[in-house]
Amino acid sequence: MIPKEILKKVRQIELRTRHLVNDVFSGEYHSAFKGQGMEFAEVRQYQYGDDIRNIDWNVTARYGHPFIKVHEEERELNVMLVVDASGSGKFGSSEKFKSEVAAEICALLALAAIKNNDKVGLLIFTDQIEKYIPPKKGKGHVLRVIREILYFKPQSRKTDIKTGLEYLLKGLKRHSIVFVVSDFEDNNFMKPLQILNQKHDVVTIQTHDKREKELPNVGLLKLQDAETDEEIWVNTSDKKLREAYTNLVEAKWNKFSRESKSMNIDHIRIDVSKSYIDPLIRFFKMRERRFR
Repeated sequence: MIPKEILKKVRQIELRTRHLVNDVFSGEYHSAFKGQGMEFAEVRQYQYGDDIRNIDWNVTARYGHPFIKVHEEERELNVMLVVDASGSGKFGSSEKFKSEVAAEICALLALAAIKNNDKVGLLIFTDQIEKYIPPKKGKGHVLRVIREILYFKPQSRKTDIKTGLEYLLKGLKRHSIVFVVSDFEDNNFMKPLQILNQKHDVVTIQTHDKREKELPNVGLLKLQDAETDEEIWVNTSDKKLREAYTNLVEAKWNKFSRESKSMNIDHIRIDVSKSYIDPLIRFFKMRERRFR
C-alpha cells in the first residue's frame, strides 16, 4: 500500500511538470529529439515544386498523370530514464535534495515524451540493478514511473554507474534516447557510457549542489560519506584547505563535462539550488539547432 503522502507528492509533481510541458516546453522536446527515419504516409498527385525523385511510377502509369510518394518522420521514440538512487542523492542545501530534483526532471521528460506519443521506460540503479520498467506508452504508465522514482527504496546506498550502463547495453535492443540522471560521483564508467552512446542517443544530466564544493568556515567539521558512512574530521578554518577542496570538486565536474563532449555525449549540469528549467530549455534549443 502506497502512503497517501507519496500519492499526494506524485500528484503535485505531475501537476507542476504538466504545466511546464504544456506552457514552457511546447514543441521544444519534439524539435530536439528526432525519429529514426522516414516512413511512407500516402500517395498524392504531383504538384509544382515537388521532388521528381519521389514520383511513384506505378501509380503514375496507372492513372496517366504523375503521382508522388509522401513520407513522414518516423516519430515514435523509446525514452529510457536511468536514475541513480545511491545515498549521495540525499543531499541538498536549499529546499530539495538532489534526488527530489532528479525526480522532477524525470517527470518532466516523461510527460513530454508521452505528449509526443513516445514510449517511456525506467532503470533505477545503485551499485546493483534496483528496478527496471520496460518502455511503454500512456499516462498511467508514466505516473507509475514517477511514483517509482519517488517511492522506491533501494537495497543499497552505494554507486556503480558502470553496472547500470552495462545492463542497458545488453538489454536495450531498440534505439533509444537514454537520459542518465546522476551526480556522477563514481569512477570507471566513461567507457561503457561511450559504447552506450554509440548504440543509442545518450544525455547525461548531472545534479549537484553548490554546497558540495564549498566548505563553511566553522572550525573542526565532521564529514560523513552518505554511501559508505565513512567519517573524516577537517579543519575548515584553514583557508587553503577550503580553496583546495573547492578546486578539487570543480576540477572533477569539469573533467566529466570535457570527457562527455569529447565523446559527443550531450551533457547538462543542474544546480539543484537553482531552477532546472533554464538549463533544460537551453539544451533543447541547442539540440534543435543541431538538427535543423
